[in-house]
Amino acid sequence: MNSKMKTVFLVLLLLAGSCRKGEDHTAHDDHQHSASCEHQPSSRASIIAATAPQIIRGEGKYAGMVRIPAGEFMMGAPDGDTLVRDDEKPRHKVSVESFWMDETEVTNAQFRAFVAATNYVTTAERKPDWEEMKKQLPPGTPKPPDDVLVAGSLVFRQPSGPVPLNNPANWWEWTPGADWRHPAGPGSSIEGMDNFPVVHVSWDDAVAYAKWAGKRLPTEAEWEWAARGGITDAIFAWGNDPIDQGAARTNTWQGTFPNQNTLRDGHLLAAPVKSFPANGYGLYDISGNVWEWCSDWYRNDTYATDNRPEGVRNPVGPSTSYDPDEPGMPKRVQRGGSFLCHDSYCASYRVAARMKSSPDTGLIHSGFRCVK
Repeated sequence: MNSKMKTVFLVLLLLAGSCRKGEDHTAHDDHQHSASCEHQPSSRASIIAATAPQIIRGEGKYAGMVRIPAGEFMMGAPDGDTLVRDDEKPRHKVSVESFWMDETEVTNAQFRAFVAATNYVTTAERKPDWEEMKKQLPPGTPKPPDDVLVAGSLVFRQPSGPVPLNNPANWWEWTPGADWRHPAGPGSSIEGMDNFPVVHVSWDDAVAYAKWAGKRLPTEAEWEWAARGGITDAIFAWGNDPIDQGAARTNTWQGTFPNQNTLRDGHLLAAPVKSFPANGYGLYDISGNVWEWCSDWYRNDTYATDNRPEGVRNPVGPSTSYDPDEPGMPKRVQRGGSFLCHDSYCASYRVAARMKSSPDTGLIHSGFRCVK
């Protein structure tokens, strides 16, 4: 019996018990008993609705945000998640305080307002600094040609046929001129895409926007707690039903990655925000669509460090970064998956899935949302 059914069963027992206890009471007590029983939920639907999380939407300076309640949960991949990765273990007890969170990913329109007010230039719009870049690379790495060291970003290029999945270069292309205004490179634009999530934003860009907006990026623990939407120990934000069962729940890759997409969800790349149902806390696109930056440094052993019997309260992540795949490159955490996620490759639309990237990296599927 899952937690929601246990709650419903408990409600039924309490209601039945309250009516039975009234049978031997005085006339005054019988009147109270009668009034009480007249107001019991009359259907399974009303009971479930009464026990579901209540969505609290903000106003004023909290407009466009929803209230995430305080709570305690087991962070990490739950039992039954067959796609669990090593850095998602062990599960450990975490508690977080209440906070507000953007109900959608930051949109092109919102980011444009920030740029107009501050004249901010994103990482993708700046020429890379080789002296800084080589600090993140193995010693002796040769300097790339000057025609590569230009402003740009990484763009997804769909192969014409099947390719090995062990080499991301088969579908990623460094594209000079690609940035948040030109998501597919020179010649592309975001005209008519105000309600799409802004992409090609680095962690540094996301932090700059958040500060301007009077907000911050969520911690990894806050993000996972919010993404769960009040459902305990589920694999996905919507529960445990497979992603391809029923109506499309989020924007991911369907078909054969990376060369064939059936477009079952209606989108090849990013979708407009609010294209799919929100989770239990009122958060849209918390799974899929675009990756979302968190404030934490990434370490593969963070969960082992935080695994204490008494739990950990409001964790903010490690003080340093370490990724055994690229030991010299500091990285920040990303969460939620993207329109490129597929079971055969990463399945990172799972609420426990973790990703990492260097803070100065933006891609066509990298975005963010803020908290307050």
